[in-house]
Amino acid sequence: MPFFLFSDDAKRKQGLTGKCEKGNTLRVSLYAPKNRAIKRKGERKMRKYKNGGQLETVMCNCCGKKIIVSEGVAREGVISINHTWDFFSEKDGEIHHFDLCEDCYDTMIQEFKIPVEVEEQLEYL
Repeated sequence: MPFFLFSDDAKRKQGLTGKCEKGNTLRVSLYAPKNRAIKRKGERKMRKYKNGGQLETVMCNCCGKKIIVSEGVAREGVISINHTWDFFSEKDGEIHHFDLCEDCYDTMIQEFKIPVEVEEQLEYL
């Protein structure tokens, strides 16, 4: 099942359903209904922090995989998205946060019509 394939307005308005590699359903909708249920910050933590603010746990939002964290640093591939929706979006005023493990990210980008631009990082800090 593909991710993010919006071929016509009817599909966009209804939303799409895709499958991540682990078989969990991911619902994607460009035009979300006004009365939709939104998970608010704190309802289910995908990231947990210790009292000192050090990262303790990261979970993939797609498959639920627990990412290995050691000494406050994720020790395997994870992408974190923090996006503030703007005025021209149906989600205006919302900030979305999610993490994807490397496997789910790779599965998602394989379905893109236009490939992700990749460049080599030349300097490591």
